[in-house]
Amino acid sequence: MIKTVIFDMGGVIITLDENEAGKRFIELGMKEFAEKMDPYKQVGLNGQLEEGKISEEEYRREVCKKIGREVTFEELQHCWLGYMKEIPERNLVTLRNLKKQGYRLILLSNTNPYVSAWVDSEVFSADGHPIGDYFDAMYRSYEVKYMKPDENFFRYVLSQEKIMPEECLFIDDGPRNCCAASELGLFTYCPQNGEDWCDKIYEHLK
Repeated sequence: MIKTVIFDMGGVIITLDENEAGKRFIELGMKEFAEKMDPYKQVGLNGQLEEGKISEEEYRREVCKKIGREVTFEELQHCWLGYMKEIPERNLVTLRNLKKQGYRLILLSNTNPYVSAWVDSEVFSADGHPIGDYFDAMYRSYEVKYMKPDENFFRYVLSQEKIMPEECLFIDDGPRNCCAASELGLFTYCPQNGEDWCDKIYEHLK
């Protein structure tokens, strides 16, 4: 029986724009970032940020060095938020309903402090709620020092939550991430980026 539902953020809760962030980094003067950006797993300096190997401030200073001028937190956040296309209201309604129905909801995301500052604020949802209001627990790559599809990320969450993999449904739009979770015994559902999963999820919860 499924007791816990584990959600990816970008591509599931939030519909991703796979091109806009790259365009914004190019405008900032970071063409090399745009050429290597991947909404599923970042590499290079961006990967170090999302895996928690460097802090937000260390990241900002490195970008300043690369482009030869001072760059603010807000400028970098604007670039990262290019990934965020929309937050369908139906997704948030479904999260609320799942909690009412007794499921424990967990967020498991490859992300960074720039995106988190936005989703953790009241501007995240139309009615003024941060993303944390929709979940019982949140695990983010830069905080736990792991990135999907590293199986250690999933093992860490299972250990912290004291839950059995066969009692979990993991939802992620990245096939590699779902494969990694499946190999550990979690049930998985892999909708496409932006797909309406709100009714289909119940087929996986039976």
